[in-house]
Amino acid sequence: MDLKELRRQRRSRFTGSLIPYIGYIIQSGVAMVFLLVLIMFSAWYTALLRDIPAGLPIRWIMFVLLMPAAVHSSFRTYLQTPDTIFLLPQGHRMREYFAPSWVSGNVWKILRLAFVLITLWPLYIRTDVSPKGLLATLLVLVLVKLLASYGLWRETAMLSRPAAAGYTLLRWAVGGLMVFAWFWHPPVRALIFILILGAAYVAALAVPGRHAVAWERLIAMEKNQGTRALMVLGWFVDIPGREQRVYARRYLSKWGSGISWARDTAYRFLLTKSFARGDIFGIVLRIALLDLFLVWMTRDSYLASGIYLVFLFLMGVQLTALRKLHSESFWLTVYPLPEGSKGRETIRLVFRCHLVLALLTGLPFLLQLGERLVPVLGTFACGLLLAYLFRAAAVRREARADEDDL
Repeated sequence: MDLKELRRQRRSRFTGSLIPYIGYIIQSGVAMVFLLVLIMFSAWYTALLRDIPAGLPIRWIMFVLLMPAAVHSSFRTYLQTPDTIFLLPQGHRMREYFAPSWVSGNVWKILRLAFVLITLWPLYIRTDVSPKGLLATLLVLVLVKLLASYGLWRETAMLSRPAAAGYTLLRWAVGGLMVFAWFWHPPVRALIFILILGAAYVAALAVPGRHAVAWERLIAMEKNQGTRALMVLGWFVDIPGREQRVYARRYLSKWGSGISWARDTAYRFLLTKSFARGDIFGIVLRIALLDLFLVWMTRDSYLASGIYLVFLFLMGVQLTALRKLHSESFWLTVYPLPEGSKGRETIRLVFRCHLVLALLTGLPFLLQLGERLVPVLGTFACGLLLAYLFRAAAVRREARADEDDL
């Protein structure tokens, strides 16, 4: 059996299953929106480079944006559940199958890392008092990326799930310390620290016991990544057979429990509970925390307003995916929901969550309320307007859907 050819065929099938939806994405206007956002960002970034605010925490900005890009790793193995039976005899040869996954996963993420670094570089060299070299910085970040990818691969094969979770935290801590050392310390001292820490991390990875091939874990990872890809497409078009991951978030178990038990609010209850335990909540939470941190670091400049609005837009895009959350639920066809309640309750929940996020992620601006009253109030007004525009677009979309059903 040619394992490399098997993986290539599976990748081709998965890519081919996504191609029919590309036309719908283009028709949705996302290309024009992306081009408009790119033009606006270019104009804003050019203006920022011409008039850089004093005291800009450029090292923290570089750290916050580059560290996740360097440490985050993932692989597409395209494994399937029947592989635990039919590929099990090939376990001793599976390295041939996994090698292209590791290479392609790193190549694309290194390109993404290089793009982020090159984008930030003009701001960095104009702001930092002792900037590092571009090539040296890229090589260090690539080293961190390769080390993190190796760490993730070892984590997936560990026998103990608690040990794997602990090593995940260790991977992020090690990667964060390496990036921090490079931007805050002299190059030679930083390189010595990075090499010693990297060697210690590699040695630590050799301690836990491992599976030869962690079939179940790799299949679960592949299933989750395929679901994320379909979730992104689900923002623009209905995707049949799309599954949702469920997380047991006990700290949110009471969210929605106060909703009255009635037909009119039945879907609101279901959607609230599904949102609290689904992928979308985790994505929105991570975006909100990053937004809050960046706004707090740059709260005394117009850069914070731009960051605030861009991240608020991204959170709005994520929240709109809630309208597809139960698009194929069998029970919604059985339970007698009031006509139009599904769309109405979805719009209401998305709008309320968007407003709450607009207020929470804008809290750092309150520290500048006395010194920059007009810019702060203007930023909050733009945030609220953005949430309203998302709501207006959702209402129009729902009205068009109702007309198509007639």
